[in-house]
Amino acid sequence: MLSNIGIPGLILVLVLALIIFGPSKLPEVGRAFGTTLKEFKKSTRELVSDETDEKKKKEA
Repeated sequence: MLSNIGIPGLILVLVLALIIFGPSKLPEVGRAFGTTLKEFKKSTRELVSDETDEKKKKEA
C-alpha cells in the first residue's frame, strides 16, 4: 500500500501535515500515531498466535 506513494507523495503528505497541525503539534501527532501502530501490531500478533494455538490443539 505505501510502496505506491513514492518520494514526492511522501513529501506532499509531510508538508500537508506540517501545515495542518503546525510544528508544535506535529511531534505529539507522530507519537500518538506510533503508539497506535504499536498497539495494532501487538493485537494482530496476539490474534495470529491464538489462531495457531487453536490449530495445534485441534491437531493433537
